[in-house]
Amino acid sequence: MNERLLELLNKINTKKTEVVNLTNAGKLDEAVTAKDELKTLQAQFDLLKDVIDPAGTGVIDDPKNAVPVSDRDSTTEFANAARGGFKNITMTEGAPADGGYTVPEDIQTKVNEYRSVKASLIDLVDVESVTAPKGSRTFKKRSQQTGFAKVGEGKKIGASNTPQFERMSYEISKYAGYLPVTNELLADSDANITGTLISWLGDESRVTRNNIILGVIGAKEKQVIKGLDDIKKILNVILGQAYKSTSRIITNDDGLQWLDTLKDKEDKYLLQPDPANPMQLRLCAGATIVPVFVVPNSDMPSDTKTAGHRKIPFIIGDLKEGIKFFDRNQMSIMTSEIAAIGDLNAFEEDLTIFRAIEREDCKIKDGEAFVNGELDIADTSVK
Repeated sequence: MNERLLELLNKINTKKTEVVNLTNAGKLDEAVTAKDELKTLQAQFDLLKDVIDPAGTGVIDDPKNAVPVSDRDSTTEFANAARGGFKNITMTEGAPADGGYTVPEDIQTKVNEYRSVKASLIDLVDVESVTAPKGSRTFKKRSQQTGFAKVGEGKKIGASNTPQFERMSYEISKYAGYLPVTNELLADSDANITGTLISWLGDESRVTRNNIILGVIGAKEKQVIKGLDDIKKILNVILGQAYKSTSRIITNDDGLQWLDTLKDKEDKYLLQPDPANPMQLRLCAGATIVPVFVVPNSDMPSDTKTAGHRKIPFIIGDLKEGIKFFDRNQMSIMTSEIAAIGDLNAFEEDLTIFRAIEREDCKIKDGEAFVNGELDIADTSVK
């Protein structure tokens, strides 16, 4: 079977298992979403199979005159478009009204790959791609089940509590930045031009999304953590059994250093690698075993405003349940050879200034699914 068809088939089988598991776990909303994704995968498989294997034999002959599609094709096209300032480009449906050049899907994929290389919080939250600039979603409210009431023979059955629902509204906002590029670079190789723009777009997008997510988390009241026992209480009591099994600790380099010094009564360190995935760290303290996700200090700094204290971020919980990120999934670029921004003058300095725009929104989905913690320790770096 063709490698692409086989890949899709494996994804379909995996997604089927996911739908069954989510349904059995009572996570019906997630099961519905997974089922929709399954339908999309199945449609892709059917379309591709009809094109490259219409006879259904599983034997696919490559046409002698077929032109192979390579990464160089998209790279060259993107580089040439950049050299021309993205002018005379046919706009696609849904492109921004300001006339920007919509980044093509193949380049967007490379941007996403670059963005995920470094510490990115986007993989920890619930992301939904949207096409509308605003909208809303309906969620069932968390409520305490009371159970059925005892009823005597021939007596009337009283009404049970009915499910309550709430709506979450979103409104996509615009986030933008710019990059000055020398015109010498634009005359350079296709790979260099594309690589420079992809690395810039990917890293700026990653940091932007991290900041948006951290801003939403930061809107929740901070809970002071004084030591390991407080972390255990957060997992065992505040998050409880509803979230403990899917929770993780998200902290920075300072938090990693503090966790890496914790020992048990037998003088063994509590921070250990996961045997199944040595790159994944876990805090193992008795019955408490929780994954640790580390974000560099440069992306999630500690608070050192209070003299003699270092307040380290410790976000604990399940952000897939706690945070909802609405992604318009649309990035656009405009260029100018004459713009002046601050001390930069593109015309005088022989530059081309690239301006990128992306659109997204982020909301708290379930505030009970995570704790915005802060570890307050003595700052030994202060003299």
